[in-house]
Amino acid sequence: MHRHRELCERAVDPLEIAAGLEAHGITDRTAARFRHRDVFSLAEEMYARVPREPEADRLPAARAESGNRPGWALTALLPGAACALAVLGLQHTDGQLHFAVAVAGVLAVALGLVPALERGPLGGRHHFTPGTRVWICWLLTYALAGDGLLWAAVTGGPDVPGPVASAPLLALACAVAPAIWCAQLFATAAGRRLAGSRGLAEFTARARPLLLGCLALFLLALGLLLTLTAELLDQRPGYGAAGTLGALLLLSRLLLARGFTHAPAVVLAAAGLAEALALATVFAGRLPGCEPLAVPVQRLVERQGPGLVPALILGAGALVLLLHALRTLTRASAHAYREDTP
Repeated sequence: MHRHRELCERAVDPLEIAAGLEAHGITDRTAARFRHRDVFSLAEEMYARVPREPEADRLPAARAESGNRPGWALTALLPGAACALAVLGLQHTDGQLHFAVAVAGVLAVALGLVPALERGPLGGRHHFTPGTRVWICWLLTYALAGDGLLWAAVTGGPDVPGPVASAPLLALACAVAPAIWCAQLFATAAGRRLAGSRGLAEFTARARPLLLGCLALFLLALGLLLTLTAELLDQRPGYGAAGTLGALLLLSRLLLARGFTHAPAVVLAAAGLAEALALATVFAGRLPGCEPLAVPVQRLVERQGPGLVPALILGAGALVLLLHALRTLTRASAHAYREDTP
């Protein structure tokens, strides 16, 4: 109790103490040493024994942030709006003005992402490293022009600049809003299940289908956006590649917001490196004696199209992160009150 006194003083209920103990590595076996059947039972006694601060001083930051909810809910629309204006401008310009509009559009989307991701359920004191951000930019760049470049490389080019797929990128930018709203739904529902659970195992069992449901809801919204943007821009929607990229980015941000930074960084870097290698092997196959290097990717592209390569790579990365999220984001400690909560 002395070691975890601050946690007990600020706790709103016993489950918050149990979540904090779990985050510090306290297990049911440890609780048994103190003559308790599980961590939750130990937390109940600690909650009862330690005097706590007044209610006004120990409210979770999430409650304090609730007054700003309309703000971050609206800022979630900024990246999609900026990208839509940029795409519209690119369709009506050419030459140097076309390039200027493209640069301005990239800057506008980047600036729109800052307030959208700084606050709300996907915000927090944890941030991606510069190297991870570079890999994210590469993944988005590949979504824009990678398929065209890969197809041109397989067919002997590129002789001229290939077409860009602006529809998937526009859909991903617009999907920032449903991603933030789904993350808020997950956080709110998880908090309610945390308050209604009578043990850590019970909370985990309730949280897993909740996480899967929120991810499925986001993918449904992203699929509708891909269909809409593809129809408006007369392009292929690229459900496989864009859908898996959206899932990968959402899971990465959910983990990052709760302090799990290592797995997203590794998976994003691995996915970006794999896409770069897929392109590199095709070009390397043109060198004397290196023809076998290009065979796997070339056959895959010729039979199924260039979109299958990123879909497989990003799908594998999203699956790895999903398994990791089902293990980490469904623990009570991932939803406990923290001093650094924004």
